[in-house]
Amino acid sequence: MIDRILAKRIVPVVVLDHVESAEPLAEALLAGGLDIMEITFRTAAAEESIRRISARFPEILLGAGTLLEKEQVQRARDAGATFGLAPGLNPNIISAAREIGLQFSPGVMTPSDVELALLLGCKLLKFFPAEAAGGTNMLKSLAGPYGHTGVKFIPTGGITSANLASYLKLPIVAAIGGSWMVDKQLVNDGKWAEITRITREAIEAAAAAR
Repeated sequence: MIDRILAKRIVPVVVLDHVESAEPLAEALLAGGLDIMEITFRTAAAEESIRRISARFPEILLGAGTLLEKEQVQRARDAGATFGLAPGLNPNIISAAREIGLQFSPGVMTPSDVELALLLGCKLLKFFPAEAAGGTNMLKSLAGPYGHTGVKFIPTGGITSANLASYLKLPIVAAIGGSWMVDKQLVNDGKWAEITRITREAIEAAAAAR
């Protein structure tokens, strides 16, 4: 999972209101060169959307986000998710994911969060909410005491095409999570070509930031 994420360095954070949008969205992202996505468990459409994408597009590294309850972890895995994420760090959720073999990245924001995540065996962490929590300056501060542990971050929250390069230039950042290329209105309006165009631009920007 980490190798796949490091290859593209972008994880689109998707909120789907309608199951029917799932497969066209996956096609649009693939057409733009992106074979990874996170579908958040914030809507009733999430589980079935993961199931449909997993069945039709096995080449996509498919994550389930906003996993806040143990039963969501199980449902996400059963639907075909290959990794899970959460906005915060809940030891019970991490344990539930480990029990069923679902790779999991909890959300962290403070040094104490990072230390607890490392204690629980998690080294690929979601840094959330990135911009509100101090952005690149905070990540540089965290890199000082924790960079040698091998920990890597996926900053999410407030990331856009305008600031993604500043994050991706940090060695401690594995990838960024963002929703601008899968904007909810674009998805609901079925503007797949526009999503493909924005995705392609994001990948080019990420490549240039190496």
